[in-house]
Amino acid sequence: MKILHYILFILAFALIVFNVTQLDFDNILSNDSVIAMIGIVASFCAILILLIFRMSKSIEDKLKD
Repeated sequence: MKILHYILFILAFALIVFNVTQLDFDNILSNDSVIAMIGIVASFCAILILLIFRMSKSIEDKLKD
């Protein structure tokens, strides 16, 4: 399960990097840039959910002991 978390974290980070390259900084409100910003925010949310899940699993393990 830990390996899956690392793989998902790397994929989310790769999506952030990819979407940053898709941004048009000259016209940030264009249609393509808005889609890239939505992808960046979604990837940050995925990373946050993965971190929360990892913390909850560690708390669960500590409570079992």
